[in-house]
Amino acid sequence: MAASDEGGFHGPTIYEFFPPVIFFEGTWFEINRIILVRFIAVIALVLFFWLGTRKLKVVPGRGQSIVELGMGFARDSIAVSVLGQKDGKRFLPLITAIFFMVLFMNLTGTIPGLNIAGTSVIGVPLLLAVIAYGTFIYAGVKKSPGKFFRNSLFPPGVPPGLYVLVTPIEFISTFLVRPVTLTLRLMMNMMVGHLLLVLFFAGTQFFFFTAGGLYSLFGIGTLAFGFVFTLFEVLIAVLQAFIFGILTAVYIQLALLDEH
Repeated sequence: MAASDEGGFHGPTIYEFFPPVIFFEGTWFEINRIILVRFIAVIALVLFFWLGTRKLKVVPGRGQSIVELGMGFARDSIAVSVLGQKDGKRFLPLITAIFFMVLFMNLTGTIPGLNIAGTSVIGVPLLLAVIAYGTFIYAGVKKSPGKFFRNSLFPPGVPPGLYVLVTPIEFISTFLVRPVTLTLRLMMNMMVGHLLLVLFFAGTQFFFFTAGGLYSLFGIGTLAFGFVFTLFEVLIAVLQAFIFGILTAVYIQLALLDEH
């Protein structure tokens, strides 16, 4: 990640995402840096809502206004805009929880001292994808108990002879590909963002403190790129939370269609 003992430069590797154990090594409760960052993100999320809502007022203060702004965005721009008023309010708690959890986990990758997103390792993205997709199946079965799986695998209007081709494709695309892509889209974006930030700032450290001479001028460029990309990564963190929330709402909407 930084300069080696021989003065060479080593860029970031995939081992960034397999840090050594910090607490409880050798037990089921091992905690490494990424898990610790996840705990911090969850604590920050709980404090964010608790501090912003503990003294609700008709004329909101600054903290309450920020919470209400975030809640309003999740409601109006994600849940209601995709599912409508009735179903949007019905699934709003889930969609809001997913949106804010992804957002706070993503933002840890841009905070000095934490410097890695809690969603950059598969555990959290996979858990959220399973919850989102479990909700999709629940909504479909609740809406059409006897027809959801049948219509998903055997779409109405398709000639019977084509089901031998259509049904395997529908099974793979609906019940396998969607949750996998939901997981990988989030994880890979956060993983790549972390690697690029490490590359820029490790390069800055190398040029300033190891390379010396005129090479130090390159450190100015890597530092500038690192700062700009940090701002870009904040945007990506928000965008990925929005996309995850939108896709969750879209999958629920597909389950509630009259065809099911």
